[in-house]
Amino acid sequence: MAASSTATGLSPPRLHAPTTPSPHLQLRRSRFSPLRAAKLEAVLSIGTHLIPHPRKAETGGEDAFFVNSDASGVFAVADGVSGWAEKDVNPALFSRELMAHTSTFLKDEEVNHDPQLLLMKAHAATTSVGSATVIIAMLDKTGILKVASVGDCGLKVIRKGQVMFSTCPQEHYFDCPYQLSSEAIGQTYLDALVCTVNLMEGDMIVSGSDGFFDNIFDQEIVSVISESPGVDEAAKALAELARKHSVDVTFDSPYSMEARSRGFDVPSWKKFIGGKLIGGKMDDITVIVAQVKAVMIPDDEGVDEEKGQGDEQGSAVAVASSEQKED
Repeated sequence: MAASSTATGLSPPRLHAPTTPSPHLQLRRSRFSPLRAAKLEAVLSIGTHLIPHPRKAETGGEDAFFVNSDASGVFAVADGVSGWAEKDVNPALFSRELMAHTSTFLKDEEVNHDPQLLLMKAHAATTSVGSATVIIAMLDKTGILKVASVGDCGLKVIRKGQVMFSTCPQEHYFDCPYQLSSEAIGQTYLDALVCTVNLMEGDMIVSGSDGFFDNIFDQEIVSVISESPGVDEAAKALAELARKHSVDVTFDSPYSMEARSRGFDVPSWKKFIGGKLIGGKMDDITVIVAQVKAVMIPDDEGVDEEKGQGDEQGSAVAVASSEQKED
């Protein structure tokens, strides 16, 4: 079953233009309007940070991510399902291979800047046994962010200190998310939540695995973003704050609050004396922070300048390791 939505259902109402719109009004409403597309394009400045589960630090954890700054910007996160370890399968292999194929098929003509089709091709090419939740986001030059997500990796857009858009997790039941799998019983790209969001210059995008969003609240994300000098610093600060919460048994985390709302709690005798289910959730934590910027492209350079910019910034597929980020 395909799940599809658009920004009109997920973001605040857009301003309607006057009956006889003025070109000047259009330019002020959108920095990336077609009238200026030849010279002004939207791009992403991206920062990343990954902290593995404390017990999985030596192996790098089971999260993986992909970042590409060619053209306007693409990023993806995959969270390997740890339950496969019970079958003597390394859960990291599937997520890492999935991200590697995401990188490979990014410029495939059939993908045509469609994250859902990219998800389809990357999944079909993955031969490792296992499963993973995944999210892919792609910004086009006009400032439209396209997202395809299966499971509970998440994405939020922050504008002027407010969360103006959030993806919704997909799950079979509590703590059992949708996932792409090597098995036929898993979900496919057709089950992805697909959405588009109209972005503006200065918007901040925060994405990550459930290990991040299970351990941090929206107001904390907004606060850290506002206090950070850049995307790299923001990604690191957010990951470290979520990591701190995840090992705090007294922190009433988003995960523990959701668990209680689903009927999971301490035994009745503990409730009688005022006890309740609280604490963070230890997990791999992946954070991607991206800022929307406007870049002026000279009319006489066009594609050549864009290509040069992409070659300079390049792309990367990464997993947690001792080389991930040095403090």
